[in-house]
Formats: sequence, structure tokens, C-alpha cells
Amino acid sequence: MLYKLSFTTSHRYETNQPGINVPLILQSGSTTVELDAKIDTGSSYCIFERLYGDRLGLDIESGTPQRISTVTGSFLTYAHEVTLSVLGIEGTAVVYFAHDENFTRNVLGRQGWLERVRLGLIDYDSRLYLSDYNDAA
Repeated sequence: MLYKLSFTTSHRYETNQPGINVPLILQSGSTTVELDAKIDTGSSYCIFERLYGDRLGLDIESGTPQRISTVTGSFLTYAHEVTLSVLGIEGTAVVYFAHDENFTRNVLGRQGWLERVRLGLIDYDSRLYLSDYNDAA
């Protein structure tokens, strides 16, 4: 059986970097920050460096605390609602900012992002295809 999907955006990612990085914009009120994040289908949450929450003017510790567990340990984050825009697809999401200033990863996980998009990936071509989940397929 043949299945077909359509996508509104195509993005070529760099293969000389670990992971699949995409550019994104975080917004809180009228303040925005631009950064790159890795797509992480194994991550339950969207997690960002504390630095970006600070740049948005957020009081990091005022967010809901959430301990994130990994195979190597756990770390503390704080939840905040922001606008998240990836390759032109925008929406409000609860994301998590690391408590530790030395945390240096930015990941787009399932809740808040992956659950809202239709994603296609052809790693051989270094090509990512993306659409809002609610766009016509």
C-alpha cells in the first residue's frame, strides 16, 4: 500500500553537526530570541538553555518546577508558556528552561511541538519536511 503526505516547508539541515538542527524563534510578549534546536523524538518535552528564558525576560524560577529524567541522571527545569515558531509554523506551547546555567542543550520534544506537526525526514538527502498538523494532507 502506498501512503502520501504533503508538506508546506522543506529544510536542508547540516550533516556535519550531531543531530538534526532547525532554526526557531521563542517569543514572550514582544521579546523574541532566535536559536537552533535539535529535533528529539525521544524527548517528552521542549527544553531550552536557561540563557534563552533570561533573554526573554522570564523569571525562570517562577515557572512550574519539573525534574526531567534521562538515562544518565536528572535535572531541574521550570515550565513557561511561550510562542514557539519553527520554520514558519507557530503556536503557543509550554516549554521548559533548565535551572542550571551550564545546561547547553536545546531540544524540540513531543509535548508542545512534535505533537503539533507533520514531519517527514529523508536523512540520506539531509532533508526535513514539515507542516502544521492541521494543514491539509
